[in-house]
Amino acid sequence: MINTLRIKDSFSFDFSGGDDYVFTLNFPQTLVSPREIIRERVFSEVAEHNEKSSDVFRGLVQPVGAERILNGFKMKERKKIDPQEQYRNAVEAFERNGFVMLVDDIQIETLDEQIEIEENMEVTFLKLVPLVGG
Repeated sequence: MINTLRIKDSFSFDFSGGDDYVFTLNFPQTLVSPREIIRERVFSEVAEHNEKSSDVFRGLVQPVGAERILNGFKMKERKKIDPQEQYRNAVEAFERNGFVMLVDDIQIETLDEQIEIEENMEVTFLKLVPLVGG
């Protein structure tokens, strides 16, 4: 049986809900950790980017050698992104509060707690973006 999680990206400055990015991730098991969710997400988005060979990366964390743009990160040169490096960067970002993970609006505190996937469950990645001048 495949267990599906609805994933939503939100930004700390966007209160309209209009620019949320929504997709799904599938897992063969019913119990997953936030660490596994991040890994699956990062590996999936890196594989999609590398397959398209685009100069814009839409992902959880900024790749090395890229600059932040409105809907992602602009790569200075077209190159493949290393999924392991992106995963390490994502884990570090979580640990330094670069983003917050919510499971059905409950904040995740540690990467190793167990989450039982339930029908219609939603995981929100709230990306914390510093305010200009603040």
